[in-house]
Amino acid sequence: MKFAEHLTAHITPEWRKQYINYEMKAMLYAAIEQSPSAELVEREMVTRYFAKFDEEFFHYCDKELAKINTFYSEKMAEATRKYGSLRSELTEALEMGHPKKQPAWKRRTPLGKKNVPARKIQDLKLAFSEFYLGLILLQNYQNLNFTGFRKILKKHDKLLSVDYGARWRTDHVEAAHFYTNKDIDRLIQETEQAVTQDIEGGDRQRAMKRLRVPPLGEQQSPWTTFKVGLFSGAFVVLFITVVIAAMFYGFGENWRAGMRMFRAPFLIIECLFLWGVNVYGWRSSGVNHVLIFELDPRNHLSEQNIMEVASVFGVIWAICVLSYIFSDPLGIPQYAAPLCLYTLMAAFLLNPTKTFHHEARYWALRVLIRVVMAPFCFR
Repeated sequence: MKFAEHLTAHITPEWRKQYINYEMKAMLYAAIEQSPSAELVEREMVTRYFAKFDEEFFHYCDKELAKINTFYSEKMAEATRKYGSLRSELTEALEMGHPKKQPAWKRRTPLGKKNVPARKIQDLKLAFSEFYLGLILLQNYQNLNFTGFRKILKKHDKLLSVDYGARWRTDHVEAAHFYTNKDIDRLIQETEQAVTQDIEGGDRQRAMKRLRVPPLGEQQSPWTTFKVGLFSGAFVVLFITVVIAAMFYGFGENWRAGMRMFRAPFLIIECLFLWGVNVYGWRSSGVNHVLIFELDPRNHLSEQNIMEVASVFGVIWAICVLSYIFSDPLGIPQYAAPLCLYTLMAAFLLNPTKTFHHEARYWALRVLIRVVMAPFCFR
């Protein structure tokens, strides 16, 4: 993967304008194309042309470097203040229920073994998880910008057959605050230690499972892509078959009832598919829907996962509609097909086992319950 694509896939959407402008590479190619030919003009004129270009190019690099340094410093100061606030809350929770006259080792036992409200513990866990995610994103910002400068300046030297880019990188980029400052690594280490020792009782594996962030820009597995294509194609073929069968065979005498029974599941399936299209559009446009909808950044469905569920149930829906239309020739009860469809959809949603995206299903159930209960919980 080219670095331009890598950068686009790994940037934090809210910070898009604060990253290095990798389109500076276009300036290099344009300078080469527009340079006067050494065969037509004097060599001194060519030298002046590239000297003027280098002056403009490195001035632009200076502006980009200043922008990155300023943004990084602001985010580091914000992260330091946030960590201090979280440490204060954690210390207060650790001392809750224990008199100060007790030995320090008794007051520093894990939260789970203290008389601390479960809500407080959960809030602290979520707060540290979100804070850790922010640190990882800032560390990623630091690495991506340094790599961007390194590649652009290397390309500069290669195209112009000089070493000014390498020297500028050594004098400016490698001495820049965003690159030399290692406070981000210290904060990451201290956060891991605090969660491991004070929240999870020394269980580092459990602590890192809560904190660990999946690789940014992680690609979908080929198997998921294959299933989406397979079931989507099957649904299109079956849907056309349903339309033709309805036109020439009809739904029978109770066609209104049939339309009403199959309309609601179809709208749910359509909603899922369009949701997947929306997620794809958001990701392509740099909209961080995970943050907006307060999803778990460590475990959420991608657009392909959503489309996979929609296409599978689309195939089941089409088969059930065909079974309803041809119930007499098949010798099955007419209402067995819609009953089977509703049963399968309910079983998928309420399935208690840890299969079929169970965390996403439970999240959907929690949201649905809140929506239903909202009128009764109004104060």
